[in-house]
Amino acid sequence: MSSPSGRITALDTYDVRFPTSLQLDGSDAMNLDPDYSAAYVVVRTDAGDGLEGHGFVFTIGRGNDVQVAAIEALRPHVVGRDVAALCDDPADLSRTLLGDSQLRWLGPEKGVMHMAVGAVLNAVWDLAAKRAGQPLWKLLADAEPEWLVSQVDFSYIADALSPDVALDILHLGRVGRAARERNLLVEGYPAYTTSPGWLGYSDDKLASLAKEAVDEGYTQIKLKVGADLQDDIRRCRLARSVIGPDVRMALDANARWGVDEAITWTRALAEFDPYWIEEPTSTDDILGHATIRHAVHPTRVATGEQVHNRIVFKQLLQADAVDVVQIDATRVAGVNENLAILLLAAAFDVPVCPHAGGVGLCELVQHLSMFDYVAVSGSKKDRVVEYVDHLHEHFVTPVVVRGGHYQAPTAAGFSAQMLQQSLQIYTYPTGTYWAEESATKRSDAEAAA
Repeated sequence: MSSPSGRITALDTYDVRFPTSLQLDGSDAMNLDPDYSAAYVVVRTDAGDGLEGHGFVFTIGRGNDVQVAAIEALRPHVVGRDVAALCDDPADLSRTLLGDSQLRWLGPEKGVMHMAVGAVLNAVWDLAAKRAGQPLWKLLADAEPEWLVSQVDFSYIADALSPDVALDILHLGRVGRAARERNLLVEGYPAYTTSPGWLGYSDDKLASLAKEAVDEGYTQIKLKVGADLQDDIRRCRLARSVIGPDVRMALDANARWGVDEAITWTRALAEFDPYWIEEPTSTDDILGHATIRHAVHPTRVATGEQVHNRIVFKQLLQADAVDVVQIDATRVAGVNENLAILLLAAAFDVPVCPHAGGVGLCELVQHLSMFDYVAVSGSKKDRVVEYVDHLHEHFVTPVVVRGGHYQAPTAAGFSAQMLQQSLQIYTYPTGTYWAEESATKRSDAEAAA
């Protein structure tokens, strides 16, 4: 039963940062010392029962405060709205936020402002799912196709995906939906792990974590590459010797290379049978991706975690530039835009394998892939969701992975809510961890003086 209506009373923000750089968790060829962070937002209501929505944008440390400021700029559009109306039609708020004629100039539909819109909209979807008493994937999978289409902005993509085609995809997705939902609840959704592959890890740690991943049932791992070719050859050889020939090994260059370098480097690693090369060049370079894809076949080309919006995804698909679409739950303008991207991928029959290598991203994106399986693509074939084994302990309903599969969430919401204790410890710079860190640095500086 839905909660009573009410009004949005506040939009609160938090600059949350975790010191992952200390262990080089998350390190890659472009990001050497990330502190995984979240520009975190809570949409509060007076609807009773503590009903509120939680969302965030993932960053890697410095600049998280800029992202928080962008979210705060959206507060006047949110506070005072009717809860029931907002939950019944999140697209109305989406149109308002994306259509702000002054804030829009800061994009349009890309970068910090666009991601801020995504954080707020994701919080609204969390609110809507909690109000309905359902996990988000279930809320979306049970929704009428016509309503789902009404949540999608077809501006600039109708030449590749019209509302009628989207509606046809969703109506087709209802066939066999109940059986797929039962399968999801029993088997879960396939995962792959990046945990062994961070570039800053020693060979011993890589080998140990790769073996552990196989033992735990993963059928795909991923390694970061792109800093030094000879190091990559050594690391790929080591990983392949540990996981054997039948476990997939994906590679991720994090947009380090130019087009020619990407082709040369990927071909040099072809002996290790890479399943895909991820972000081989700038994610803005659509034709570059197409050139690379043609040149490195049969190695697949995957991209998407830094793609700005549905329009760029449309062009990547139209240009036959990608074999794998990698959505990110917080890079684009929230659930509404990710619905558009999932439908685009289905229209072009390209599998979606989401990016989740960041704080809270696993928690969010599992819902989108599960909805895709149950109600859009109807398939798990060649589809996996990234899994990284850190920072889940900070969430109220953390992901559960067993036997290399995400287990379907059953708690109401978008799995976005952080523990209050974690906010108190890691909010920057006033949380207890960062306050103590700052005091230690001052003490050390005074001693050195």
